[in-house]
Amino acid sequence: MITAIVLIGADIHQIPETAQAVANIPGVTEVYSCAGDVDLIAKVRVRDHDEIADVVTGRINRLPGVRTSATHIAFRSYASAEVDGGFSIGED
Repeated sequence: MITAIVLIGADIHQIPETAQAVANIPGVTEVYSCAGDVDLIAKVRVRDHDEIADVVTGRINRLPGVRTSATHIAFRSYASAEVDGGFSIGED
């Protein structure tokens, strides 16, 4: 599976509705409303790159409340134990 993180700039008057519409798209596993440079962050999990194009450009970007998006494709996933272990390399 391929994981993509999509940063979404939304119309501020439609954030809850836009978040729910994004969450309803097949392939979107999670949507977070957040503070900062973006309004929503969506996690997309699909089988291949063509599906990312369909989900992001074909579906998410066409929603009425979506103003901008930036897609980041993940290469590898780490669990908290693996991250902690990576920082202890060389420690006795």
